[in-house]
Amino acid sequence: MKTSEEIKSMVRETYAGIAQAGPQPSGQSCCGTQKGNVWFNEDYSKLEGYVADADLGLGCGIPVEFSKIKNGDVVIDLGSGAGNDAFIARRQTGETGKVIGIDMTSEMIDRARENNDKLGYNNVEFRLGEIEKLPVSANQADVIISNCVLNLVPDKQAAFLEIFRTLKPGGHFCVSDIVLSGPIPEKLRSVASMYAGCVSGAVQKEEYLNQIKSAGFDNISINKERTIHIPQEVLAEHLTKEEMETLASAKLEVLSITVSGEKPSLKFLQTEKAAAKEACCAPGCCA
Repeated sequence: MKTSEEIKSMVRETYAGIAQAGPQPSGQSCCGTQKGNVWFNEDYSKLEGYVADADLGLGCGIPVEFSKIKNGDVVIDLGSGAGNDAFIARRQTGETGKVIGIDMTSEMIDRARENNDKLGYNNVEFRLGEIEKLPVSANQADVIISNCVLNLVPDKQAAFLEIFRTLKPGGHFCVSDIVLSGPIPEKLRSVASMYAGCVSGAVQKEEYLNQIKSAGFDNISINKERTIHIPQEVLAEHLTKEEMETLASAKLEVLSITVSGEKPSLKFLQTEKAAAKEACCAPGCCA
């Protein structure tokens, strides 16, 4: 099994190549293959603020459709790539808001900054950093979005805790991601291209939602869910005929979900903190 750093290195290498290649012809990255990778992109082209040069076809949903971004909001886009979601978010937050895109691949940051320079947005910036340790102070964002990225993060619990930390009290997140229902063969989990294609790094849907809840979020809801069908030719690159038959009988489902959650308000957090302190200092509890 690969270590966290090996996984990150593999993901960086894959996405650096994609950043350098640029946008693919229409249809090539939607549930197709790129040297064994699998992508599940949805069509962004009709959304206001869409920038074709920023759309590398790497998403699995459209979180900005459900993110309830308001004029003046501070928005953080995790795994911002070439800037696709960030630029649409900027359209929604307007000139009085701010959008911060964060990506761990320097080539993606370079491409996003090039796109932003062409657009001339002075309230959009892109920072190099990892989701498990965001280069952002606490309580900064009104809204956090992400598109098909958290499944690539080895420590997803740390990622959700960082989302909680950087959101303002009362703020919310909306992310699209890949999750599983049913077992995935270990052989697929060990294939680098399947991990970079967002499948092998995915966890069970119930586990994913529990990690969000454990991070402290309230009002967790799934805005959209759809089944992803992995092309048989992709599976055949990695599995034997017998293994493919076993996989079919196991009824593995690969799902794209768009999920939201809210960080409790400051008043609620203060009440919880006071209650915890009172419980700790009850007779016989504290030294």
